[in-house]
Amino acid sequence: MESSGCLKDNKYLGVSKSNLEFMKISRIITVGCFLSCMLFSVQASKKPNVYLKWANEIAKSEITRNPQLWQADFVKKPKWGYTQGLNAYSLIKLYLTSKDTTYFNYVKTFADFFIDADGNIKTYKLEEYNIDRLNGGKFLFDMYDLTKDEKYLKAIKLLRKQIDNHPRTDIGVFWHKKVYPYQVWLDGLYMGAPFYAQCVKELKEPKANYDDVVKQLLFGDKVTLDLKTGLNFHAWDEKKVQAWANKENGHSPNFWGRSMGWYMMAMVDVLDFLPKTHPARKDIIANFKRLTDALAKYQDPKTHVWYQVTNIPNREGNYLESSCSAMYIYAIAKAINKKYLPKSYTKMVCESYDGFVQAFIQRNETGTISITNACAVAGLGGDPYRSGTFEYYISEPIRSDDPKVVGSFILASLEMAKFCK
Repeated sequence: MESSGCLKDNKYLGVSKSNLEFMKISRIITVGCFLSCMLFSVQASKKPNVYLKWANEIAKSEITRNPQLWQADFVKKPKWGYTQGLNAYSLIKLYLTSKDTTYFNYVKTFADFFIDADGNIKTYKLEEYNIDRLNGGKFLFDMYDLTKDEKYLKAIKLLRKQIDNHPRTDIGVFWHKKVYPYQVWLDGLYMGAPFYAQCVKELKEPKANYDDVVKQLLFGDKVTLDLKTGLNFHAWDEKKVQAWANKENGHSPNFWGRSMGWYMMAMVDVLDFLPKTHPARKDIIANFKRLTDALAKYQDPKTHVWYQVTNIPNREGNYLESSCSAMYIYAIAKAINKKYLPKSYTKMVCESYDGFVQAFIQRNETGTISITNACAVAGLGGDPYRSGTFEYYISEPIRSDDPKVVGSFILASLEMAKFCK
């Protein structure tokens, strides 16, 4: 396998002789980034930028697998969803970096399939009040900036209307969905808050709305935080009526890796739009650092990536999970680039990226690459009922090329690439 720009020797995984030779060459080419990790500094690196190479290779593989972007997530019928939205968002960001119009055209075809001239979105139903649907529209801000086509702006405003009447807990945090009353899920903090924050900025809404965005993150953290570990439980039931909810505090039973990944990404992405002078910035950054430090305690010592159920890596049935690992890498690398975290965290994230490449990237006979070991889906409640137990989380299907890891890995690679500039 090829190396990342911060490659260290990974003797725990077998590689072919030809790949080993390539890895040696890659280490020489990317010595600047290797030194940046070892010295905890971001230094210049020789080209080519291996992080961008990985981003482009997985993006082109994804397009080969799914000629239409809506096909991501193994769906049979077009549906406006958060996973396709994540892929569209990551590919537009890759286009802005690479200027490869393949990505822009791919995303535009997707957008134009769903959005008509009046900004209506095919299959989207506002009255469902599903917070996931908002994440489907984050890429539209870039589409509007790039094309100035008013239909994209109209679609943004349509999604924004959902926020006005989206049901909330008594403390003011959005329900995850209308069908999940009084429940706050970490997943939902990512689905709603960054889109909301960008609307406040780009649509020039009253600055008081930033306080509402901040409430989602700070209150969401407070009600899911475990003081003992510093980690966040997957969800919280305000009314404590769900079978999965602790009857004393409303917490779900376990720490699910990807839910914390969504939350990590929510924090760094909201900070892109929150005014520099907003007093809550320091609180969000403090929560981010706390969770980063907590997660560092649970990294696999060989690969430096993370487990499906985060805090019990040695329990039988638990496994290294790619989507949460990609999300953590993205969020931590971005936090370093934005100076929310000091450069001393560079070694941690470089080791994790290298471990990710070695543990999860697979080269296929077709010439494409895949990312393995992603949890297909996990949730709480519903029908059939999802209990939130350890046994539940490890029982969900594990698959390759899940869009939740593909999109996150592209974003992670784009942030890591900045270390090499």
